[in-house]
Amino acid sequence: MRPKTSDTDKLDKLICIRLSGLEKRLLLQRCKKEGYRTISDFCRAKLVRKREIKKVEASKEFMEAAQKLDYELNRIGVNLNQVSKRLNTHPVYQFSNADRKVFLQLLSELKNCFATLQHYLDQIEPK
Repeated sequence: MRPKTSDTDKLDKLICIRLSGLEKRLLLQRCKKEGYRTISDFCRAKLVRKREIKKVEASKEFMEAAQKLDYELNRIGVNLNQVSKRLNTHPVYQFSNADRKVFLQLLSELKNCFATLQHYLDQIEPK
C-alpha cells in the first residue's frame, strides 16, 4: 500500500488556463523533449521550482574555435563597414565587380562561421 501523502505535499489545488490547439501541442512536445511525464510536472517545475541550470563545460577546442570565429566575424564587420561607408559617402555610387567579390567572400566566410557554430551546438544539444 502506498504511504499516505502529508497535507503539505498534497496536490489538491487546481489552476486552469486556456490554450489554443497549437499552444497545447507545442507544450506537449516541450514536455516530452525535456523528459517530463505530465504537463502538470512540467508546469510545476517551470513555475514554482528554482530555475534549472545546465552547466556546459567548454573544451579547449571549442574555446579556440570561438576565438577564431570572433576574429573572423570582426573582419567581416570591418569589411561591411568599409562598403557601407563608400555607399553612404557617394550618393550615386554603383556597385563594382570588386564590391560584388567582397560581398561573395563575406557570404562565404559567414557560412563557414555558421557551419562551425552549428557543429558545436549539435555537440551540446544532439538532435
